[in-house]
Amino acid sequence: MYVELHTARLVLRPIGSDDFKTAHKYATDPDVTKYMLFLPAKTEADTLKFLLFAESEWKKAKPDDYEFAICCDGVHIGGIDLVHIGDDVYEIGWIIDKPYQGKGFCTESAKEVVRFAQKSGAKKIIAQCDWRNHASYHVMEKLGMVRTEIGKRTYRDGRGRAKEYTYTLYIC
Repeated sequence: MYVELHTARLVLRPIGSDDFKTAHKYATDPDVTKYMLFLPAKTEADTLKFLLFAESEWKKAKPDDYEFAICCDGVHIGGIDLVHIGDDVYEIGWIIDKPYQGKGFCTESAKEVVRFAQKSGAKKIIAQCDWRNHASYHVMEKLGMVRTEIGKRTYRDGRGRAKEYTYTLYIC
């Protein structure tokens, strides 16, 4: 399956191994990945494994995990994913490379992915973030999501535990 989404400034297209250099740059940046649960990537092999997984999902007739590259003026600036987690429920998440943060790219791409999810039959979309990641939960709120849970997350790389916010968007 190939899906390409467009906004006023962005193209969201399937991410893959051709995006290795730019994906590895932001996936290993400690400032960009500070609050990411499954990042930073430790090695080039970690990044490549993720990209190959994303490519394999896009080859399915109906992927369970839609991993999009966020592109602005032909430059890969981040990623956004939509994961089918059960019935009509999806989870959304994003990452934007440091030079492109604070410019509305995340909100713009997330709104388009929510529209795509709605067309795909989503009835509920969730997103989660570290409570200290103000930028991320502000995007969730701009999407119309509401905080529905406060839990805990454990980082796998020794950063310890943190409070985690879960936001939910119900689609009628």
